[in-house]
Amino acid sequence: MKLIGSLTSPYVRKVRVVMAEKKLEYEFVVENVWAQDTSIQTHNPLGKVPCLLMDDNGSLFDSRVIVEYLDTLSPVGRLIPQPGRDRAATKCWEAIADGVLDAAVAINIETTKRPAELRSQDWIDRQHKKIAAALDSMNKSLDDQPFCMGVNFSLADIAVGCALGYLDLRFSDLNWRSQYGNLQRLDEKLQARPSFVSSLPPTQN
Repeated sequence: MKLIGSLTSPYVRKVRVVMAEKKLEYEFVVENVWAQDTSIQTHNPLGKVPCLLMDDNGSLFDSRVIVEYLDTLSPVGRLIPQPGRDRAATKCWEAIADGVLDAAVAINIETTKRPAELRSQDWIDRQHKKIAAALDSMNKSLDDQPFCMGVNFSLADIAVGCALGYLDLRFSDLNWRSQYGNLQRLDEKLQARPSFVSSLPPTQN
């Protein structure tokens, strides 16, 4: 398999962490989707990463789709529960963590890709409110549990860890640790895992 992505995309990192935890072999192909000569749309018509090229030359895109598929490839360390309430809860954790990413990436694009005279501070502030509300909700839901779903490490933790890592990468002045102690405790455990260490964006090394 080949994984097409960037070294700083948190969605790509989520897939890379899953592949490491599942002990799956793959080739990582770095792609800059903002470059004029990008070829990403050959495999994903939406022009986004991550994109997984499978051995039969088929492709999967969207991190949620990819990680669900990857979890079926190996019995090692199942990350998504079988259908039922726990599975739905795990996917909800992933959804809220991805919501943090969606808002954070939107802010980053607005402030780095859009001309200054066209930027909307009201819109940026709206995204920041989404991030704050999501962090508060996750912090309360985590409570004193060792992991998002209780005692077992799962996709929920991977999604949350990648979201928090992206906030550290792009919004170092946010200082979320001072407000969300439960998330800080979880993050310390996650960032020490080899799967997270090996997927750190270059500017965090």
